[in-house]
Amino acid sequence: MSDTLYLQLDRNIEVTHPHVYLQDIAKLSCSNSKILNRLRVMPVANLDPDKPGRYVMSAIDLVEQIQKKEPELEITHLGEPDFILTYEKEAPVNMLWRWAKVFFVCLSTFFGAAFSIMTFNNDVDVSKLFQQIYTQVTGNASSGFTVLEISYSIGLGLGVLFFFNHFGKMKITSDPTPMQVQMRMYEDDVNTTIIEDINRWQENQAQQNGANPSS
Repeated sequence: MSDTLYLQLDRNIEVTHPHVYLQDIAKLSCSNSKILNRLRVMPVANLDPDKPGRYVMSAIDLVEQIQKKEPELEITHLGEPDFILTYEKEAPVNMLWRWAKVFFVCLSTFFGAAFSIMTFNNDVDVSKLFQQIYTQVTGNASSGFTVLEISYSIGLGLGVLFFFNHFGKMKITSDPTPMQVQMRMYEDDVNTTIIEDINRWQENQAQQNGANPSS
């Protein structure tokens, strides 16, 4: 009975060195430790050290490389049929620049959210509405700084915290925050677009080569 290799690939894999081995991009499992050790150090790609970027690879090509090295091995592929290899150079971390970016994002988020809230309040004329409600309930003219405005301001802040489920390092629940969900959806959309663009480009190249066999 031949040995079986279980191969699992993620959608997007990041590496920091141009010489990529199978263990760098895949999770491997095999009952034969000798075969497993040989395959872990099997070269998969040699990228240009001066050209960081995204490279689309096919799991079928990867399986073919493994079969050439281990012809008797049965391979069970788990995961994505196509995956993205993201090559980024390993660079020293500049803490000053990192904190500057965090500070800029915080300022942009704070003032952007404040502008959106103020615009909404002006559009629906919340202040006038509160004045009318206060006058109808109490019979007195509103000073513009009543229990309605105070409770609305406090509730608005608490609502933002509960919605985003995040304050500093603290989380109200263990669920991912809406921002994390949106970022994962955006990442999945980017990965899908990159893979589909490359596949279409390869199909067009194959059609052109088929139409022009002399080339």
